[in-house]
Amino acid sequence: MSVDSFHVPHPEPGGVMPWAMQLVVYRDRHEPARQVDVCEATARAVVALLDDARSAEGGPWHDAVQHWVGGHIRKLVRRADGKRWDDVQLLEGVSVEQAGPADFGVAAARAFVPGPEEPQPKAIDKLQIAGTNFPDEGVSLSVDALAVVEVSPLVEMTSGKMAAQCAHAAQRLYESAGTDGDPESTRASWRADGFRLQVDFPSVEQWHRTPRPVSIIDAGFTELGGLTETTRAYWRH
Repeated sequence: MSVDSFHVPHPEPGGVMPWAMQLVVYRDRHEPARQVDVCEATARAVVALLDDARSAEGGPWHDAVQHWVGGHIRKLVRRADGKRWDDVQLLEGVSVEQAGPADFGVAAARAFVPGPEEPQPKAIDKLQIAGTNFPDEGVSLSVDALAVVEVSPLVEMTSGKMAAQCAHAAQRLYESAGTDGDPESTRASWRADGFRLQVDFPSVEQWHRTPRPVSIIDAGFTELGGLTETTRAYWRH
């Protein structure tokens, strides 16, 4: 089943509706952002929500975030422009904007507090999931970022799917920060830099030759048929 056609939630055992984090990316039809910038903005929005004080213990988002993190971590990317983008800003979440080269639009993404896949608020539910693509042009401008996410050269993904996978890799990197040192120091440095990260596209040879500490295996519920490694992540030292 492909998300390019439609999306159907996969119930948990007992028929319980699975939880997901909804993500909305901004798409300007006349001046679209680049794919790499959209992927980076989406990943930054997810990490920013996880790091937000409202997601900390005692915060209003804490229980929802922890319930989601403790299960199958699903993310669904939709696209919006114009008024529809403005409408979703009224829902609880975190938005990130990121400029690209002069010839392209600004990348923007909003991550929302996780909840059951259905039902969704009308402002989100009416947004399209299928076939979200942005221009695949150029490389990341964040070559000095603390975090690097690599996209597998062995699979094909829509921009929406790729953004979700990059966000997943960034999330796991955030959660595993400082495993060899001080996690709070690592996160504080990343936070001070606005959670910037570089999304990189290694060659097949580089991908096979260089394992990374974070590896994301997609469950295959949407575009990809079966378990597939999609992204990796590491800290730049």
